[in-house]
Amino acid sequence: MANIVLIHGAYQGGWIWRDVAAKLRGRGHNVLTPTLDGCGERAHALRPGITTETHGAEIAELLFYEDLRDVVLAGTSSGGMVMAAAAERARDRIARVVFADALALMDGEKIRDIVKRPSKVENELGLGPDRDDLVGRLFKDLPEETRHWAADRCTLHPRACFYEPVKLKNFWNQKWDADVLYCTKAENPGEAHIRRAANALGARWHVLETDHYPMLSKPDELAKIIEKD
Repeated sequence: MANIVLIHGAYQGGWIWRDVAAKLRGRGHNVLTPTLDGCGERAHALRPGITTETHGAEIAELLFYEDLRDVVLAGTSSGGMVMAAAAERARDRIARVVFADALALMDGEKIRDIVKRPSKVENELGLGPDRDDLVGRLFKDLPEETRHWAADRCTLHPRACFYEPVKLKNFWNQKWDADVLYCTKAENPGEAHIRRAANALGARWHVLETDHYPMLSKPDELAKIIEKD
């Protein structure tokens, strides 16, 4: 039995891990799917000051208060940066990190260096796609029922997480047991970005022929990677 914490990406909440979490729990693992500050069902709290670092600190505090050790952290999309920020803060509690088609920025880089497409909705607090963009682009390869189920739950993502450079003074200087997944049909972050992370980490390399949402399109395969089956 492993302690597994699944970290969602932009516009999402813990809900996006529903199928993967169910499969991992069915195999006896302790699985947490927290929703980050200002996201998902916590979108009512969207406000200035939420950053990758505050999200990372939130996950690190979760590990402390739940007294979790030997934790497998898995992050997708922008959740890769939250995972790195959390792992840096809670190094003694982490057994393994899994970048699931995730952003893996170096210290001082920002998401807008990689994801440059303008958001359909953007204000001083958050940004994100509108429903047409969700259904017609981001989730277009998913089955219709899943596509609309996911679109119904998406929210804006805290603006500073995209525009402020990440602060990772120690993560890339440490040795991690790591897995890195590349999804071939995903527009971002792209193979070159993900290979850079894999090389820097000396990570195990995985490929899935799917889009940027493998937890929705390939939950069995992703669960096995996270479980290290």
